[in-house]
Amino acid sequence: MRELDIGEVVRRSGVPASTLRYYEQLGLLQVLGRRGLRRQYHEQVLERLALIGLGQSAGLSLQQIGAAMPQEAGLALDRTALLARADALQRQIRGLQRVEDRLRRAAACPHAEDARRCASSA
Repeated sequence: MRELDIGEVVRRSGVPASTLRYYEQLGLLQVLGRRGLRRQYHEQVLERLALIGLGQSAGLSLQQIGAAMPQEAGLALDRTALLARADALQRQIRGLQRVEDRLRRAAACPHAEDARRCASSA
């Protein structure tokens, strides 16, 4: 097991130290201890941070991310919750694609002076 101090975690992950401390308060990250004044993390913290970032980009709250990840250093995930979120995102994408198609058809509609005719053809 390799330990990383907070400075190395910041450098390698790009996540600010203040955010690491906040994630620690929320229980998303665990500190192994301290060496002097510097927090020490398990090397797997980098993988956890990547998963947190992925969850946030998928629109999950930090609480939802925390519920999907175990508290220990490992990375066993609540795959059911992640798949449910992926399915919800897929439905949202399909809905947005339908809206995009309608907007493009309306923009290309030759009946620009009659919005009702364009809307009915969209």
